[in-house]
Amino acid sequence: MSNMTVNQRNEMDRATLSGSGERYRRGSERGMMIFNIIALIVGAAMCATALAIIDSWAQWIVLGVVVATVIGFMIAISPNRKGW
Repeated sequence: MSNMTVNQRNEMDRATLSGSGERYRRGSERGMMIFNIIALIVGAAMCATALAIIDSWAQWIVLGVVVATVIGFMIAISPNRKGW
């Protein structure tokens, strides 16, 4: 890239060449909505099953630690996170 002119470098850095900031393609909103609904139903079924099966305090602690870890992971990889 050192032998390129300013205009050539700007062409290489355009959003159309390097990828856009969108997380999914335009026009796939319906597919994403269907996926979200199915994921919500599956997640609710799994939560109901876990709540029905857990029978001791130790299992509740493990479940709480798993949930806290997942929330921490979500915060760590969030694209909107401020800082660094």
